[in-house]
This record gives sequence, structure tokens and C-alpha cells, in this order.
Amino acid sequence: MMVKQILREKGHNVVTVPLDATLSEATVVLAQKRIGALVVRDTEGQVVGILSERDIIQALAQESVNALTHPVSAHMTRRVSTCSETDTIDDLMELMTLKRFRHVPVMAEGRLAGIVSIGDIVKSRIAETEREAESLRGYIATG
Repeated sequence: MMVKQILREKGHNVVTVPLDATLSEATVVLAQKRIGALVVRDTEGQVVGILSERDIIQALAQESVNALTHPVSAHMTRRVSTCSETDTIDDLMELMTLKRFRHVPVMAEGRLAGIVSIGDIVKSRIAETEREAESLRGYIATG
């Protein structure tokens, strides 16, 4: 299975935040949208980082509530690992496991095309397993 199949089901919408948004503003968006990460864009709309719940926790641990007034640019992950729509789910799971993160932006033709989370992968794996089991039950029932 490829990333584009996950995006076909979940959609291509990505919640983003500008570089100058505060951590406080970012946490409100995360809570309202019930998501675990925000893609950070510069003024030209280019992906320049990702801000995860883990980044926020680290900022709070280091600087207490004062961190909430800082811009996301001060605490985001700058080296963003991305994938393409043609990457396989197995490749993406390996990347997430090795790099220890749970959200990967999807790029297509140099543009942000979506985001895939570990939850999306688990959901697709469960659906795939259920389809295979149903096929096997059908095969056994007709045999």
C-alpha cells in the first residue's frame, strides 16, 4: 500500500501555522483540531518546520509557562522528514520508527500534499488485515 491510498481516504488537508505564531496559539489549534502536530510555513508558504506535542512539552520543561509566549519557530523541529505519495507504508513505518516521530508531511511536486500520522498507518493496516481475513473466509466458504 502507498501513501496516496491513505491520503485518498483521509484527505489532503493539513493544518499549518505561521512561523510567528506563539506556542500558546499553536496549542489552542492542536486542541481544537484534536491533532498532534502542525506544519510550520514561512511567509511564502514553504514548509520550514513541524511542531509536535513533544516539542511543546520539551519547551515547557525547559522554560516553564514562559515558553507559551515564544514563537513556534523557537521550538519547532526544523529538519522535517517528508515522504511522497508513492512511498510505501512499510517505508514510512520504518522512517517513523528509526527517527522516532509520529507525523510525516507528504510532498508532491514541491508542494505540501498532506500529512500522515502513525494513527493513519495503523488504521490502514487494520483495514487491510480485515479485508484479507474476509477474503480468506470467502475462499474457505466456497471451497
